[in-house]
Amino acid sequence: MIQTAIFTLLAQLLFASFAAAAPVAVEATGNNAWQYGTGGGILGLVVLIVDIIFFVEILKSNRAPSAKLLWSLLIFLFPVFGMIIYFLFSNRETHNQGSGYEPLT
Repeated sequence: MIQTAIFTLLAQLLFASFAAAAPVAVEATGNNAWQYGTGGGILGLVVLIVDIIFFVEILKSNRAPSAKLLWSLLIFLFPVFGMIIYFLFSNRETHNQGSGYEPLT
């Protein structure tokens, strides 16, 4: 029950980030595609893809639901710095052990 609520919240936050990252119709200055609108261009797309990879890794881990929510919120609110903090301080090896499929006997 709690996992469904957390998943729903994270899905809503993810969809809200898509809406916030949509480019705004402004006149581009020059031919610099890196600064077009508020979407961030290619660099914003790369950060978004890496964020999604981190979200999947967090949700697949064997952490407590509250820890999953806190790590996901950190990465959602501070995408680049949150990923760096998660990569350095999350102790990923211990929480990802045994999170895969068990072989059938």
